[in-house]
Amino acid sequence: MNKATINGIQQVGIGVKDANQAWAWYRKAFKMDVPIFQDSAEAKLMTRYTSGKVESRHAILALNMQGGGGFEIWQYTSKVPEASKEELAWFDLGILAVKIRCRDIHKTYEHLKAVGATMLGEPAKNPVGDWHFYVKDPYGNTFELIENGSWFSKNKDLTGGVAGVVVGVTSVDEALPVYQEHLQQREMRCDETAVWEDFKQVGGKDAKFRRVILQGSSDFTGAFGKLFCQTQVELIETTNQPRNRAFENRNWGDLGFIHVCFDVNGMTAIKEKLANEGIELTVDSENEFDMGKAAGRFSYLEDPDGTLIEMVETFKVPIMEKLGWYLNLSDRKKQSNLPNFVVKLLSLNRVKA
Repeated sequence: MNKATINGIQQVGIGVKDANQAWAWYRKAFKMDVPIFQDSAEAKLMTRYTSGKVESRHAILALNMQGGGGFEIWQYTSKVPEASKEELAWFDLGILAVKIRCRDIHKTYEHLKAVGATMLGEPAKNPVGDWHFYVKDPYGNTFELIENGSWFSKNKDLTGGVAGVVVGVTSVDEALPVYQEHLQQREMRCDETAVWEDFKQVGGKDAKFRRVILQGSSDFTGAFGKLFCQTQVELIETTNQPRNRAFENRNWGDLGFIHVCFDVNGMTAIKEKLANEGIELTVDSENEFDMGKAAGRFSYLEDPDGTLIEMVETFKVPIMEKLGWYLNLSDRKKQSNLPNFVVKLLSLNRVKA
């Protein structure tokens, strides 16, 4: 049996009305310009989260080759995706923001302002001294731009990919076993309760929040571990009410951040370990699945508040689909990193902003 490893955040799922339009904006804003797949299909295994009905969708998985997780830009084609009846608030439960890594916070601020992001506040320091600020995209999703020292490669772009997520939870203590132990975000950089000045950008007002910042290892595992870089999960808890669930009375795939996905090896071992801790996989493709020309095994679990966490064990990735050139990961040593030059071949598929 392969050793079980969590290799980093592979992607965050974003439900949108028009995937191609959204991807064009994300290329311009965040340089998410390297597509891994573009695929239209039925989400047959997700009926638990789509009101018992098989829905059709179009999805684009895109990366920024400077490093970090990607975006799975997800659009229903069989129905009109629903927005939350109330605007997502910083008091709510679920994925509240996606962290995007950057090197120069002030240049990045000017760049996001120039491309039409809604600026929620100016750069400030978080509790561990990292410069950051928050913006909204044209679709109402909140992103946190944060200076970060973990990168795969360097070019002239101001941003990298996904560094992590901010998750609203009812109880940090109940959520920690999932995120810190099972998802291996083990380093605790902050655990403090206060009224946070930087949270006023996102509607935190004068409320107290318990704020826990977890970080993954810098000892990268898996084929693409170096590309995904070091990851971060920020859990926030408050007694302020109401605390609505982000996808209450809506389906997975509707508008907003639908899941955070971790790249893994040894899915069978992970499933057994979770079962021993009383945590079930709510979805498990078990046998190989295809996402266009990519293939692997995927599963889902829920945190204590029902926030969806996907795990993917990748078997095959297209390097140059037009030439029929694919990377087969099934027969290699699973824990080792691919050589950097092999990973950089993915950039051959880059699409201009």
